Amino acid sequence: MFISKKLILSTGISLAIFANCTPEKSPFDVSPADSLDPKRMEAPYPAISIPEGTDMESPRWKGIDLTPQPPVVPVSANEQLKSFVLQPGYKLTPILSEPQIREPAAIQFDGNGRMYVLELRTYMQDIDANGELMPTSRISRWEDKDNDGVYETSVIFLDSLVFPRYVVPFGKNTILSMESNEDNVYKYTDTDGDGKADKKELFASGLGRSGNVEHQTSFLTWTMDNWMYSTYNSRRIRWTPDGVIQEPTGNPYGQWGVTQDNYGQVWFQDGAGGVPQNFNLPIVYGNFGIKGQYKDGFREPFSLVKLADFEPGMRETKPDNSLNNVTGSAGNDVFRGDRLPKEIQNKYFYGEPVGRIVRQVNTEKSEGLSYIQNPYREAQSEFIQSTDPLFRPVDMATAPDGTMYIVDMYRGIIQQGNWTQEGSYLRTKIQQYQMDDIAGNGRIWRLTYEGMERNTEKPRMYEETSAELVRHLSNPNGWWRDQAQQLIILNQDKSVVKDLEKLVNSSDNELARIHALWTLEGLNSLKVDMIRKLMKDSNPKIRIQALRASESLYKYGEKSLAADYRTMVKDSDVDVAFQALLSAYILNIDKVEEFIKTSIKENPAQSFQVIGAQLLEKMAEQKKTAATQFAPQQLALFNKGKTIFDGYCSTCHGVKGLGTPTGGGELIAPAFSGSPRLMGHPEYAVKTLLHGLTGALDGKEYEGVMIAMDSNDDEYIASVISYIRNDFGNSGSFVTPEYVAQLRKETADREGTYEFDELIGEIPKALTLQDNWKITASSTALQGVGSTKDPSYAFSFKGWKTDGAQEAGMWFQVELPKERNLTELQFNSGDKEYPRKYKVSISSDGKAWTEVATGEGVKGMNTIHWNADNPARFLKIETLDKAEEPWAMKQLVLLAR
Repeated sequence: MFISKKLILSTGISLAIFANCTPEKSPFDVSPADSLDPKRMEAPYPAISIPEGTDMESPRWKGIDLTPQPPVVPVSANEQLKSFVLQPGYKLTPILSEPQIREPAAIQFDGNGRMYVLELRTYMQDIDANGELMPTSRISRWEDKDNDGVYETSVIFLDSLVFPRYVVPFGKNTILSMESNEDNVYKYTDTDGDGKADKKELFASGLGRSGNVEHQTSFLTWTMDNWMYSTYNSRRIRWTPDGVIQEPTGNPYGQWGVTQDNYGQVWFQDGAGGVPQNFNLPIVYGNFGIKGQYKDGFREPFSLVKLADFEPGMRETKPDNSLNNVTGSAGNDVFRGDRLPKEIQNKYFYGEPVGRIVRQVNTEKSEGLSYIQNPYREAQSEFIQSTDPLFRPVDMATAPDGTMYIVDMYRGIIQQGNWTQEGSYLRTKIQQYQMDDIAGNGRIWRLTYEGMERNTEKPRMYEETSAELVRHLSNPNGWWRDQAQQLIILNQDKSVVKDLEKLVNSSDNELARIHALWTLEGLNSLKVDMIRKLMKDSNPKIRIQALRASESLYKYGEKSLAADYRTMVKDSDVDVAFQALLSAYILNIDKVEEFIKTSIKENPAQSFQVIGAQLLEKMAEQKKTAATQFAPQQLALFNKGKTIFDGYCSTCHGVKGLGTPTGGGELIAPAFSGSPRLMGHPEYAVKTLLHGLTGALDGKEYEGVMIAMDSNDDEYIASVISYIRNDFGNSGSFVTPEYVAQLRKETADREGTYEFDELIGEIPKALTLQDNWKITASSTALQGVGSTKDPSYAFSFKGWKTDGAQEAGMWFQVELPKERNLTELQFNSGDKEYPRKYKVSISSDGKAWTEVATGEGVKGMNTIHWNADNPARFLKIETLDKAEEPWAMKQLVLLAR
């Protein structure tokens, strides 16, 4: 087989590895050291160079060992096994390793048990993070077809990605994913069955974040309550048959890892903070400070690697040169399988790759609050330790076979390039042990226990009917229950409602009852009489789940449940009583503040006293900030719009903007929360209210009809649209009465109601950046560690800017693959780097240009539009003035009719 030198460089797989991997020699026996320069391992070793002027007496440097040291040498997976220190009875087995995979950072299993591997192939390939945002990462899919426990069959499901943030199986041959510095989540599907995604669809927007690749959104996770949570985003999203909706939540304070326990409590894993976050209460209720939730000594790791090679330096180093404070945690899992001992089932685990450990977390519950500790602390140990400096556990997962899988990046550098720059402590330590060139590896391990065989049943959920899936809700392995629940909901097959109700009401399996309850909720088939019956169940955990699920019914208009919350706050079980308080708070039932105050007086439990007081503080703060959230004119529109919505629109669209169900569980009218139509170009909403709307929306029929409301004045229409775009978890631009007046005038001759397809055809649509767009600029600056001079970053959160101050005549150009009726563009330039004056020109050939608009830049978001009379392939933005600051753009959007 011919392998080009270019391929070797791009994949990091050396010919030596391929040559040594023979049928007689397992890949797990092949050492990555075979691909390294043998001279690096010869003495004398390189001397350590410290930048002139370094304060060697500072806490970071004082006491550092600078003597030349032998290099750290990577070993084969089977050799690495000798480095692990496990708790008695446990065993690790490699199931996948380099050269088959490179830089694995996360794994997920789909409904047929196939394993998707997120491969971050550009992560710290050298000490300066060069090429970090090159489009060479991938998502591969692996299958164990012969059922021997080793994943031998693979396909590259999705390739050429820019540092992807997660992989989420989402039905048969479909995943969700998002790239770095982007704002959109896309759904990727393999439509022809060849194992490779060939269809890309927008799934949701508004979940992105710019900046360092370690500080962006990760781990979009579908949880028991049928919502999806990710790190960094103070919102949750949810797939429904009518579209993706969203709701505000507290701040996750997570960095790399989102998981849930058997009862739907979502845990987020902090990165630099080194500890789990938001594990006490569901994040939808907000953030709360709980003194002592990390028990004394929780932050101390017990590492067997003693190189002092961590960013905090000597100030967080034990006398033996091991880490004394968790500092770089990543990846998490509540183990919910059935093929490891019961004492670790439903326990939380996470990796600390700087300390080279996997930590188990035990939870102690007291008066409704949770407190966590490392159960091996007194023995000064961890659940898993390693003496190999290259062991980098970054994710773990409960597998379909009932065991735990651990993702090991197996590399030299685990901190991003911002912390390894010239003159840094960390760079010095990395070079001392020559770890900067150990990259391109990765292992996935299976954790088993002596005497407990893995489950060899191969999942085949994509070939099963909804009725067959229902039986998996009783499986002792939480992975099976989660997947079955998700697929039944995606199927929206209500033929199983009776089976689910029977499971909820008569099963002796507590967890099966809970999953069946939430599956009914996801099918929009919950009945209030069932909920009230479950609120009286003898099992307090069932009562808690009934309260949480009832929140959906309340949001859809069943306000009589407020009386149940007032009753259940007196429940004999403190956890149940406290859940009733939380449900009343988040739903903002009538006189909720008085209700909370009374409950605090009557219940001395810590949950009521500590969290209850903070709820009252939040409510007081919300009152103070409500008046300053918007400018005076915007606030007037918002308040008037809320009055209109509550008194008129909520009848069909729901009191919380989620739609009002019909008797059959369908919606009378579409939801507003997170609606891409309502949150897209405001022309859609204005024309809908002015002239009405009929017909199926994106193929979905609704019982209600949107009538024309043009008899109301411009301020009425502007206010209700502005309110909808800024409540229900939405955050959009306001619509002015002047804009409504403009569209009213332009459509004055219209007769009759809009058909949906007709209206959509008139609305400017945002064009999504594609690989075949050609983006050029007269000047482009190099931005940040690992960056390239790529003007296409203007379309992302990362952004583009000129290499120097603004000068008249600087330009930014987009060449499209075909002509479009361009009509508008939007971009964000921040507070200072906006173009002072600029013009927009279009062209069909890139030679003859027509000026279509001029504008003066402003701080933040800039919008400029023109009549779309001339189709064009080229668009150019040019500065017309000079300024001391560069010209910058991010989140650039082109719109066309």
